[in-house]
Amino acid sequence: MSESRPTALIAEDEPLMRERLKEKLALAWPELAVVAEANDGDEALALFDAHEPDVAFLDIRMPGRSGLDVAAAIGGECHVVFVTAFDQYAISAFDAGAVDYLLKPVESERLAQTVERVKAKLATAPADLSAVVAELRARATPTASRLRWIKAAIGKQIRLIPVEDVVYFQSDTKYTRVVLAQSEALIRTPLKDLVAELDPDRFWQIHRSTIVNVSALSGVLREDAERQFALFKARPEKLPISRQFTHLFKQM
Repeated sequence: MSESRPTALIAEDEPLMRERLKEKLALAWPELAVVAEANDGDEALALFDAHEPDVAFLDIRMPGRSGLDVAAAIGGECHVVFVTAFDQYAISAFDAGAVDYLLKPVESERLAQTVERVKAKLATAPADLSAVVAELRARATPTASRLRWIKAAIGKQIRLIPVEDVVYFQSDTKYTRVVLAQSEALIRTPLKDLVAELDPDRFWQIHRSTIVNVSALSGVLREDAERQFALFKARPEKLPISRQFTHLFKQM
C-alpha cells in the first residue's frame, strides 16, 4: 500500500460512466490519486500489476474478463469497490465482505459514504473475496435455475405463465402484478425476489417498483432530460424509468 496519497484504479468499459466516477471521486476524496483507468478486465489486471493501487473500483460486467474475474485476482492485495447496475449483485458482495458497492449512475451522497468506509479500511488488510466472487459468478451466469414459469392467480384459476409471456412486473401493495399483453395476474412474490431469479439479460429493473421484459419493449419516450418512459409493443401504458436505470437504454 502507498505510504503517502492513497491510489486507485477505475475499471469501467463505458467512458462516460468512468469519467463521471473520476470527477465525483475528485470532489469526494481530493487526496485520492486515480493512477489508472481501464476499459476492460484484461487492461485492469495489467494496470494493477503496473501501479499496485490501494483501491480498485470495478464494474462487475465488462468485456473479456469481468470485474468479478479481476476481483478474484487482486482481492487479497487491494480493497475493492464493486460498481454495478444490478442491485442484487451489489448487496450480496457487500454483505459478504467487499469494501462497498456503488450503483450506476453513481450518486454523490452514496459515493461520500463509500469513501468514508474505504478510508476506514485502508489501514487493514484487504478482504478475501473468494467466497463473494464465487457467489456473484453463480448469480451472474444464466443457468437452468433461472425462473421460467410464474404460478399466478387469474380470477378463480391458478395459471402457469411462461416468463417470456410477461410484459412487465409491478409492485402493488401486498402483491406483484404480472402484466401480459392481454391480461394480468397477481402473485405474492416480492419484486426484489423476482429480480434475483429472473435472467438479468432479458428482464431489466427500470424502477424500484417495476421490472420489464426487454423483448416486450418498443422504445423509450424522452420527455425531457430528467423524465424517460418505457414503451411497449403490446401495451398502451408508458412506465417511468428511474435515473438509476436510464443507462440501460443508451443504445435504444
